[in-house]
Amino acid sequence: MKKFMNTAETMVAESVEGFVRAHEAFVVFGSERKCVRRRHLTSGKVALISGGGAGHEPMHIGFVGQGMLDAACVGHIFTSPTPAQIMTAIEEADTGAGCLLVVKNYDGDLMNFEMAIEMAGDRHSLDMIVVSDDIETSKSGDGRGRRGVAGTLIVEKILGAAAERGMPLAELKQLGEGLNTRIRSMGVALNGVTVPQTERTTFSLGPDEMEMGVGIHGEPGHARQPFAAAEAIIGHLCETIIADIALTPGGGALLFVNGLGGTPPAELYLAYASARRFIEEKAIPIERSLVGTYVTSLDMQGLSVTLALLTDEEIALWDAPVATAALRWP
Repeated sequence: MKKFMNTAETMVAESVEGFVRAHEAFVVFGSERKCVRRRHLTSGKVALISGGGAGHEPMHIGFVGQGMLDAACVGHIFTSPTPAQIMTAIEEADTGAGCLLVVKNYDGDLMNFEMAIEMAGDRHSLDMIVVSDDIETSKSGDGRGRRGVAGTLIVEKILGAAAERGMPLAELKQLGEGLNTRIRSMGVALNGVTVPQTERTTFSLGPDEMEMGVGIHGEPGHARQPFAAAEAIIGHLCETIIADIALTPGGGALLFVNGLGGTPPAELYLAYASARRFIEEKAIPIERSLVGTYVTSLDMQGLSVTLALLTDEEIALWDAPVATAALRWP
């Protein structure tokens, strides 16, 4: 295994240090480097806090800044941040209006964020929104529900804009829960993930195979299928997503094609063109788009398609200014 690193044990800490130094106009380290927070916090605004294991960059630290997150915590690769890290983020980001914790639906993340809320006691006004956009996990029957994957970005962006406008904590929670019912994602991969600590891939595929329904922690999907042309692959993703999402009249959709770490932009844009044709043939108007590598699984050669059905108000919040390391527009 060849990777640009010194040791597997120090890789995450050294990577986060490089991120903070490269983007010091937006972010600084929190106390004892337990979190990354905005350089300039806005007093009296509800703070948005998220986090997760390393290996998904630029999520979540790349989304810390104006119009999005106030702080984010990074755990070891594919491992939740600790309650102490999350507690530090709460202490530093809360400027008086409380905090909303945006959590992906994984056992470790849920447990540690809930423990941090318990540790905070009555010192802070806190609530939590659990993102669960991955349609594949709902088919497994293991009781945990859907995983949170690329749709987390959409939730964080829209809630971040609403918080900037002064929306109070209870209304932000309600907005997030509503969004969660109208965002669905599905991923496909051409290879597994090479984990630095183990120096092994999470799953292996033959030269003519692909894995449908993969997760962002290198998890295999629900089916190993023969490799096919891009039009057929993307058509299957879109068809499965549309069958799983409740279509409502009015409003529009956001289409997000996300690279999982090892897929070049040319292939992502080709996939977007296929996805847009397929979805518009179903009479779903695409009002906004995002294409790029934002929610990764280390070096996985793969992509995910996310469809979000948004109201006009939510589209306006998506359009609102954002200034982070990974997402930026006026």
